[in-house]
Amino acid sequence: ESDTASEISFQFNKHKKTPSTGSHSSDMASVSSVSGSVLSVYSGDFGSVDAQGTVEFALDYDEKNREFQVHVSQCKDLAVVDEKKGRSDPYVKTYLLPDKARMGKRKTSVKKRTVNPIYNEVLRYKIEKMVLLIQKLNLSVWHNDPLGRNSFLGEIEVDLASWDWSNRKLNWYPLKPRSLSAVNGVDHRGVMNLSIKYVPPGSLGKVCPKNPPSGEVHIWVKDVKDLLQLRPSGVDSFVKCYVLPDTSKKSYQKTRVIKRDSNPVFNHTIVYDGFHTEDLKDACVELTVWDHEKLTNHFLGGIRLGLGTGLSYGISVDWMDSTQEEVAFWQEMMLAANEWIEGLLPLRSL
Repeated sequence: ESDTASEISFQFNKHKKTPSTGSHSSDMASVSSVSGSVLSVYSGDFGSVDAQGTVEFALDYDEKNREFQVHVSQCKDLAVVDEKKGRSDPYVKTYLLPDKARMGKRKTSVKKRTVNPIYNEVLRYKIEKMVLLIQKLNLSVWHNDPLGRNSFLGEIEVDLASWDWSNRKLNWYPLKPRSLSAVNGVDHRGVMNLSIKYVPPGSLGKVCPKNPPSGEVHIWVKDVKDLLQLRPSGVDSFVKCYVLPDTSKKSYQKTRVIKRDSNPVFNHTIVYDGFHTEDLKDACVELTVWDHEKLTNHFLGGIRLGLGTGLSYGISVDWMDSTQEEVAFWQEMMLAANEWIEGLLPLRSL
């Protein structure tokens, strides 16, 4: 399904004793994460009405079905959007932040002509508990305008790591206004659309004495959107890939260059074998996007997929600095063997 593909084979045990000394490993400094929800959560009309009122909901996790459930009961005393007609048509929307395309949004039905809507609906997410606990729930209320932009009525954000999961009762929470100061300060460098898959050792049927079974990590770089344009003629971009701590030529792969396009489609697949399951805790897939020029390439942004522990094979390294969203993406791959995991991840700046 991809335009180009690469396959690389190497053994991680050659790199367990010493940290990487290649210059590439320190090209990206540790930075604060940029929420992937910028493209979706922060779209709408925020200035037309003041947030007010309350929302009643409960949270639960179904261990048997591995399902996160948001029980949205009702809202009270919401703001009136259309003052002339004295009406609001509210609905509730939820995101798991940092947002991923695979998760997406959930929303209730629209209740027309009321500031006290009753929903009694359950919004569901299929997600592993350990992945859920490093995310936040963003629950917001909106007025539905089929002919224009929906109006923001208020929100609440819940840190799921500190949530009391024994509390399954419906409770009331005040709706808060949204602060746009953090969004205005975001250094947005684009978003990478990709999928990854882990094939465990022994599941490929390639067992023989000379070729011991080992796992594979598949990386499918699909496209990148909204790249920075460093010159009027546009950007000539390509993607580099390393599996750290290996910065040798054996680890290095890159896509072809897409010219004069700030939304390049690469459709490039890379397969790294030599992966054992325990290596997934200590390795890190680094994907960086570059603008190609004859004399020098310019860094545009990148992501690092790993557990973000700061350690690799017991050694402290600066490149094991994955954001919460990147960690959740990597963990989801580890938990779903032989399945493609799709993600939409924001590129980080230096």
